Amino acid sequence: MAHQIIHPDGWKPARGYANGVLCETGELYVGGQIGWTADQVFEAHDFIGQMRQALRNIRAVVEAAGGGPEHITRLTWYVTDKKEYLARQAEVGAAYREVLGRHFPAMTMVVVAALVEDEARVEIEATAVLPRA
Repeated sequence: MAHQIIHPDGWKPARGYANGVLCETGELYVGGQIGWTADQVFEAHDFIGQMRQALRNIRAVVEAAGGGPEHITRLTWYVTDKKEYLARQAEVGAAYREVLGRHFPAMTMVVVAALVEDEARVEIEATAVLPRA
């Protein structure tokens, strides 16, 4: 087996992509997660709410593969509104710690004109390295 597709239980099927791909080396690649729920519904319409949900989604994929937040090694953030992100730094930090604790992997942030889902305000992708038995 070269790799395994990771899809958290109870999530609506992903179409045309994988939420996660786990390599036999323990590397887990988490596809870009946006601020919708397992049912692909946006419950939050603001940046902080969507960011929190995207991070929860990442955590769910990592946990479905057998890992935890401490195994996340990289996050790449795509945001549509730089000013809102900068203006809400305290809330960003609080929401981040609420979901992922005080584990801070390597991170990159990119400002983009738009995301594929019109309602999405942030998309975050991750890489994790899980211990292998």
